[in-house]
Amino acid sequence: MKEKIGKMKLGITGGIGSGKTSVCRVFSVLGIPVFSADPEAKRIMNNHPDIIEGVNRIAGKDMYTDGRLNSKELASLIFNNEELLTKVNSLVHPVVFGYFLEWADNQNSPYVIIEAAILFECGAASLVDRVAVVVAPVEERISRVTMRNKLTREQVMERIKNQMDDETKIKMADYVINNSEDEMIIPAVFSIHDDILNHLNS
Repeated sequence: MKEKIGKMKLGITGGIGSGKTSVCRVFSVLGIPVFSADPEAKRIMNNHPDIIEGVNRIAGKDMYTDGRLNSKELASLIFNNEELLTKVNSLVHPVVFGYFLEWADNQNSPYVIIEAAILFECGAASLVDRVAVVVAPVEERISRVTMRNKLTREQVMERIKNQMDDETKIKMADYVINNSEDEMIIPAVFSIHDDILNHLNS
């Protein structure tokens, strides 16, 4: 994969409940800064005047009646409406990516990471030099998410179905991290870290 201009960037992606956050924590311990796209998108949607106006326009109503985005109502509006989902993503993602590139330039580290659940789907893969995909057995993912997010099994399965499948992501990735109970993620992270440092030093 050809290297982009500026600081080297690693994208980390994976389906809901795959364990992206756990993987990113290990990279953080190694001193590699992580930009988490999902929390950043939420922050922007609550604070950026142009985005707030755009979300209300797309939804056709005020989604901020309490001064904060009613994310549950927005999710119910766009979850099964591909057109609305695309419009919201097209509004929010360019701003998030702009912040990421600016943030990356200000980091004092050999490389940086962007963590994004829909890295491939939203076009962020074009911003990074390499991609690591985190995968885990479906039953383990369902168990993690139902405990963490208080969602039902059916709700988790619906979200899994709406995301790009692991096989497709693996074909497009440079690294694969298996995050199941039988596999240790720390050696996998160390191996990727060493590979990138060796590449940067070669």
